[in-house]
Amino acid sequence: MLRPRERENTAVLTPDELRIFHRDGCVAIPRITSPAEIALLLEIFARLFATGVGRRQGAQYDMLSHEEDAAPRTLPTIINPIDYARELRDLEFRSNALHAARQLLGPRAVPSFEHVILKPPHIGAATPWHQDEAYRVDAGFTYSQVSVWMPLQEATVENGCMHYLPGSHRFDVLPHKSPGNDSKVHAIECVGDFDPMQGVSFPLPAGGATLHHGRTLHYAGPNRTDSPRFAYILAFEIPPLRASKQRSFSWMTEKRTPSILLKRQWRRRGGFVIEGWRKMRRGLWLRPRQFMFEIYRAFRALTPSSKCTDSTEAPQNINHFRPRDGQPK
Repeated sequence: MLRPRERENTAVLTPDELRIFHRDGCVAIPRITSPAEIALLLEIFARLFATGVGRRQGAQYDMLSHEEDAAPRTLPTIINPIDYARELRDLEFRSNALHAARQLLGPRAVPSFEHVILKPPHIGAATPWHQDEAYRVDAGFTYSQVSVWMPLQEATVENGCMHYLPGSHRFDVLPHKSPGNDSKVHAIECVGDFDPMQGVSFPLPAGGATLHHGRTLHYAGPNRTDSPRFAYILAFEIPPLRASKQRSFSWMTEKRTPSILLKRQWRRRGGFVIEGWRKMRRGLWLRPRQFMFEIYRAFRALTPSSKCTDSTEAPQNINHFRPRDGQPK
């Protein structure tokens, strides 16, 4: 299944995998990068978590606890770790994931954001059921996104592999809330009408991957093993468009997490310049429509009336997600 960068054929997903994705809103592939790259990523991410990179910028935090708490972190994450480790810029995983996203979204698909999640041994908490699009604050836009989720160890039911609800990508965005109705907790959980018992687990080898649609309901269980479980997630999207009708995701606009406040303060102290430079370094200036959307987001983030900064996950609009170039439905 591994397709190295140097191959002329940039197809990562087979016709059968494309068909499964469009039917179920998710698909698993056994390998998307090499064992050597997995070993490198484990070393990089262990270092980044240990040194606390990005915490003052609101980029490293725990998804299920208050940052001011002294309790051990149960679901720590780093947003856009590429900003803190140059070694992440040229990865086989990154190249193959982009090729797969373009098979699904078309040639205009570009990197949107990325993050790495750590589930510590024994105390690593479950990731609640949710749709990625529900993490958006800018609900006045429509989005088309694919996320590529890769474990750095074997992902099992015991250590927190992914679970998906097949076919849920056809749902609208369902109601969500903060766990415990606590707006200081970053994570959200779906409280809409769905049956989690219909979810299907997706165990994977290290270096395998799942790809999922931005509206596919998904969950990852707790880590009950003696070893940490790392997952590296890359998200890709086509340029967002203005929505035909206004939406509002109150569960996000009500958020008051310490990481959001830190990020807002950092931006207003000049961090928006660094953030803009980082986006330009990733090639944003080559994508005019994406560039205009990022300008809008930056203005919104700096506006005092804004209730919240941007989300950590990009969404998907079902109407924009259609097979391209003869891809199977």
